[in-house]
Amino acid sequence: MPITTTIDEHGIAEVIVDCPPVNALTVAEWFGLADEITTAGRNAEVRVVVLRAEGRGFNAGVDIKEMQNTVGFDALIGANKGCFAAFAAVYDCPVPVITAVNGFCVGGGIGLAGNSDIIVASDDAFFGLPEVDRGALGAATHLARLVPQHKMRQMVYTSQTATAAELMAWGSVLEVVPLAELRAAAFRVAHSIAEKSPVVIRAAKESLNGIDLWDVKRSYRFEQGFTYELNLSGVADELRDDFAGTSKADTASAASASETTTPETTTPGTTTSETTSNNGNDENS
Repeated sequence: MPITTTIDEHGIAEVIVDCPPVNALTVAEWFGLADEITTAGRNAEVRVVVLRAEGRGFNAGVDIKEMQNTVGFDALIGANKGCFAAFAAVYDCPVPVITAVNGFCVGGGIGLAGNSDIIVASDDAFFGLPEVDRGALGAATHLARLVPQHKMRQMVYTSQTATAAELMAWGSVLEVVPLAELRAAAFRVAHSIAEKSPVVIRAAKESLNGIDLWDVKRSYRFEQGFTYELNLSGVADELRDDFAGTSKADTASAASASETTTPETTTPGTTTSETTSNNGNDENS
């Protein structure tokens, strides 16, 4: 299974993402991740969640090839809703979520890390939002929780990344450790929380969310509106195709050409029938 959850005897739920090759999640996987975190938080035996990933990096965002190889808007809308659901699941989880970041944390990974309560990272970890290079906007809301305001703007405009060491200096990453020690570091923090009263910890999580400086879900939803605008303008498909080596227009043309042809109704005595193709107006995202 690409996303799994285990719960140990201390009430630590470990949610592991393993979606090769780079943990770029499909629509279904984003919703699956949201479900795993939500289910863990609703379990009264769970005291804290550790979110981590296997493979070369923590998260590479959405699966752009799925988006470009799907006719119409369904994959785009699904990816936006799936990301929203997963980010919200982390933020709304009734217990603290500790995110362990290895390697790359870009795009959707920023939403997960930015909405988590505590972050530990390996010394090879880096964080970034390459959205402008993909014809999209989003998760600046969450990046602003990780880096200073003007640094966030520079990172959005240039697609440049920041290291785990930089984030630790800014106070958003708790600890930077060698990759081999990352899981142990996350669990050390998790154990220190699991030892506390679960009633008080759950109250603390709700309280801290209640005094947050801005509504992260509303803010992110506002950003997503610009992604839809860019998609309708056509520039988003151009940039995504260039990145993924796909052709959204070819995908739509192939789907149209493969539509089933329907024979015309014949009358008695007719020896041949003509067929007409169904040239529906497919929407391109």
